[in-house]
Amino acid sequence: MDWVRGESVGRGTFATVHLVIPKATSNYTIFPSPTAVKTSEVSTSYSLKNEKHVLDRLGSCQQIVSCFGDDYTFENGREYYNLFLEFASAGTLVDQVKFHGGRIPEQNIRGYTRSIVEGLNHIHSNGFVHCDIKLQNILVFHDGEIKIADFGLAKKSGEEQSRLECRGTPMYMSPESVIDGEHESPADIWALGCAMVEMMMGKPAWNLEKDSSMCSLLLRIGSGEESPMIPEDLSKEGKDFVEKCFIKDPRKRWTAEMLLNHPFIEEVKKNVNEASPRDHFDFIDWVSSVADLTPSSPEHEESCQWSFDSYSCSAADRIRQLVTVEVSVSWLESDSWISVR
Repeated sequence: MDWVRGESVGRGTFATVHLVIPKATSNYTIFPSPTAVKTSEVSTSYSLKNEKHVLDRLGSCQQIVSCFGDDYTFENGREYYNLFLEFASAGTLVDQVKFHGGRIPEQNIRGYTRSIVEGLNHIHSNGFVHCDIKLQNILVFHDGEIKIADFGLAKKSGEEQSRLECRGTPMYMSPESVIDGEHESPADIWALGCAMVEMMMGKPAWNLEKDSSMCSLLLRIGSGEESPMIPEDLSKEGKDFVEKCFIKDPRKRWTAEMLLNHPFIEEVKKNVNEASPRDHFDFIDWVSSVADLTPSSPEHEESCQWSFDSYSCSAADRIRQLVTVEVSVSWLESDSWISVR
C-alpha cells in the first residue's frame, strides 16, 4: 500500500496515531477518507496485532470501528507495524461530555447506550470480550454515529488465563475481574454501567477522595457490598438499566442481548424513526443534537497486566497484591495518551 503519514492526532506509550494520505489514486479504494493509522514498533506491537486479529474475526458491524488492513514499514532504521482504521472526526464520548458542559442529556445517553449495547452484543455473540469498555474507547463520528474501538486487550471468550491476570482500566473493572481475574462478557456490561454514569455525571462512577490510591479503589470494587453511585436525577428506567449492569454476581448480571430489550433503550430506534422528517419542511420539533466539533485525538490509558507469585490467596490479599505502593492518583486523566494538535 502506497501512503504517507499525515497530521499527528495522538500518541501513547507504545503507539502513535496519524491521518493517512494515499499517494496513488488507485489506493483510494483501500483508504476511505479520512483514515487513521495506529503505529507501533514491531517489538511492542502485540496489542495492535491482537486488535487486527479480533476485528478480522468480528467482521462488519455498524457499531464497531472498521479496519482497512495493516502493513509494515521501515523508517529511520526501525521496523514498524501499522494498522489502518476509521478516523472519527468528532473524537470520543469524553469529548461529548466536555461539549455538553460535563453532563450529556439523558436522551443522548439513551442513543449512545443503545449503540454500545448493539456493538457489545455483536462482540459477545461472536465469542469475544472487549475487556476495556470506557468513554475514551467509544468513537464519535461527524454524523453523530458512535462505534466501539481499541480492541488491543480483547480476548476470546472462555480462553484460559491466569487467575491473577488483570485486564482493563481500574475505574471500570468489575468485582470478578478484581477478585478472580475473570474477564468475560459480564465484565464488559459492568464497564458499560460505569460509562453510563460518567456520561450523566461528568465524573467516574466511583466517588473517590482526592488522595485515593489504586489499592483503596480495588478494595472497594472487590470487597464489600458497595456499588458505584447512580445519579439521582437519572430516570427510573435509566436507574434500573444501570442497576442491571451493576449486579455483583456476573452469572446474574444482564447480558447485552437482554439489555437490548430494556425499556431505557428499547424504544430508541422507534423514536428515531418517528422523529424523521417526512419532507423538507417537517422540522418543527426537530433539533439536531450533533454539533460541528473540532477533531479530537484519541485518549488511551495503557492497561496493565499484573502477575503474582501466589495463586492461593484470599480476596483481600489478592487486592493488596494488585498495588504494592499506595500513591495518590488522578483518576480523571489518562496516564498515557497525550493530545496533539
